[in-house]
Amino acid sequence: MDTGTHFAMGIALGGLATLDPVIQQDPTLFHAVLTGTILGSQAPDIDTVLKLRNNAVYIRNHRGITHSIPAVILWGIAIPSLIYAFAPEVNFFHLWLWSFLAVILHVFVDIFNAYGTQAYRPFSKRWVAYGFINTFDPYIFLLHIIGIIAWSIGLHPGYTFLIIYFVIALYYVKRYLEKREMVHKIQDYYKDVENVVTSPTIRHNIWRIAITTKDSFYVGRAVNGNIVIIDEFKRKPLPDLPVMNKAIQDDNMSAFLSFSPIYRWEIDEYDHYTEVRLIDLRYRSKGRYPFVAVVTLDNDLTIISSYTGWVFSEEKLQKKLEALPT
Repeated sequence: MDTGTHFAMGIALGGLATLDPVIQQDPTLFHAVLTGTILGSQAPDIDTVLKLRNNAVYIRNHRGITHSIPAVILWGIAIPSLIYAFAPEVNFFHLWLWSFLAVILHVFVDIFNAYGTQAYRPFSKRWVAYGFINTFDPYIFLLHIIGIIAWSIGLHPGYTFLIIYFVIALYYVKRYLEKREMVHKIQDYYKDVENVVTSPTIRHNIWRIAITTKDSFYVGRAVNGNIVIIDEFKRKPLPDLPVMNKAIQDDNMSAFLSFSPIYRWEIDEYDHYTEVRLIDLRYRSKGRYPFVAVVTLDNDLTIISSYTGWVFSEEKLQKKLEALPT
């Protein structure tokens, strides 16, 4: 989820914690728990600072180790311990319980969007991305805001957020069933489907779809349950060519390959250089595929420049390549 929704979830868990009889009797413990749930709801995304280094490091690591099982355990211990150091009179077990729950909830909700997490590390490095909740879901965010406002005007926060989370749970079930129906339609039409990646948009009734079959990739949209295929690409493995073998050694391109499960490739030769481009097919928007990795090499196969990330126009991409020499 986005940072704002995670923050709202931290507040919501603090409200739910008022149902805990021990917390009801101790205002100091309540404030410590609220601090713990807010910090716990944000802690796994500390790897966002990697974006300050470069996109390759960010893409390879964001929602990786910081969302893993060991990291969740570490956050669950470190956050309440830090708070307890400033308020040693509070009940540590209840502080730990609610702070740990906030960390778990953060990672749990992240697995349902298209970006996903490596939540099963260290047992598996595969990305867990169920793809039926948008990274920013306006309905989920709005329900949290309604709960926070209700709390601020005097309604009981515990019962308020208990009701809200029951509604959100039903919403998750509804979105899962909608995705399952789409996948079944696709599997009925394409008999050799190997993978279907769904990516909900901010509009509730519109989904992006990327389909992998034995020989092809299909990119489409689902609107009100009706699936329309927009693009078709032949499925071709990366060629065993010197220019490609050199390009995939670049940090930007290897980061892209570690993250993207459905992509196509292009090699364009010019007078003085060759451009190798990988294009993620999951995020088609306004007629473009904005998530790419590009490497340019001279005629001696020396890398001139490279980039990976989101680019919404060719002009901006070329400017980034000029500004970011390898």
